[in-house]
Amino acid sequence: MSRIGKMPIPVPAGVEVKIDGTKVSVKGKMGELSGEFSPLMTIKQEGEEIIITRANDEREARSLHGLTRSLIHNMVVGVSEGFEKKLEIQGVGYRAALKGKTLELQVGYSHPVNIEPREGITFEVPDATHITVKGIDKQVVGQMAAEIREQRPPEPYKGKGIRYEGEYVRRKLGKAAGAAEG
Repeated sequence: MSRIGKMPIPVPAGVEVKIDGTKVSVKGKMGELSGEFSPLMTIKQEGEEIIITRANDEREARSLHGLTRSLIHNMVVGVSEGFEKKLEIQGVGYRAALKGKTLELQVGYSHPVNIEPREGITFEVPDATHITVKGIDKQVVGQMAAEIREQRPPEPYKGKGIRYEGEYVRRKLGKAAGAAEG
């Protein structure tokens, strides 16, 4: 049995879960999320826990067991606490600013790059070199953070660019080091 799939999902106080066959909708203080899952999974709520079981031990059912549990758990955590991704900007003259809800990036191009938030996403810019992407849907938060990082990914020679907070960028020595070895 799946190690992740067999773990029950705790439902915190203030979170309302509705299960209709394979449809699950979760409502909490941050908002509402819903999703439809495979008919190979049986989703039940027992007290303050959600339990997912699979119909059989075929390959497809085994692979969907842990996935289904993780997706429902992310829905519950999203509506109760929310998700956030933090990005940091490195480089001389590189900065971010918030213009209304739009994120404006100055990252070495001749023009500013404007990024509109998707539905349910908010940006925070505590200072000019840090960006926080917040929302209730983990997948959308991650996708939005990846789209921001894509505007100027960190380069290996000077380390300039947009990176996730705590991301390690492997540095290269460059042309001068190559000539010294030869």
